[in-house]
Amino acid sequence: MDSYKIVKKHLDQSMSYNDYKALVNELLEKGQATGNTQDETYLEFSKLGVQRMKRWEKTVKINDEQKERIINISKPQTWLVIAEGWCGDAATALPVMEKISSLNSLITLKVILRDEYQDLINAFLTNGGQSIPKLIAIDSSEEKILYTWGPRSAAATKLVEEEKAKNDGKFTADSKTVLQQWYNKDKGQNIIEDLIKLLEENNKA
Repeated sequence: MDSYKIVKKHLDQSMSYNDYKALVNELLEKGQATGNTQDETYLEFSKLGVQRMKRWEKTVKINDEQKERIINISKPQTWLVIAEGWCGDAATALPVMEKISSLNSLITLKVILRDEYQDLINAFLTNGGQSIPKLIAIDSSEEKILYTWGPRSAAATKLVEEEKAKNDGKFTADSKTVLQQWYNKDKGQNIIEDLIKLLEENNKA
């Protein structure tokens, strides 16, 4: 089955951003995390993720020039984002995606859990790995995939590669702190610019 058909098959199992947040919170109330791994570490990561999403919803700002560029997109598309509640990169990216999609009714944001749909994530691996979040933009009218993004912005990916180079290929706990500090300083701007550029490039096609 080609990748578009795999995405199309799973759209009905996807949920809105608000429903995704509600599910993560509902599971946390039961002492559970999303996904196949259930332990204290993933539970704590999920709690952190909820806090980060709330913070990013308040702090991420899209400026007037960026808003105009988003509003000018005329190609209808669905953003299907593969994520999990414990994923720090997803907690950072999803609120940004929600803010962008809310500015243009032609962009529909949907979220789906990685571990429940292995055929989906395996069709969109990053360097052979199941890295998330993974955004897949599709055009249902033309039945095709427009582009993908993730798991991080180009700038954040560069930072991660630099950290790994300094630590014999490992992304250490200190490296994770460096990345989070970078995210806090960047306030989603590199994600916004990455996604607007993809929107504009595909709007011309």
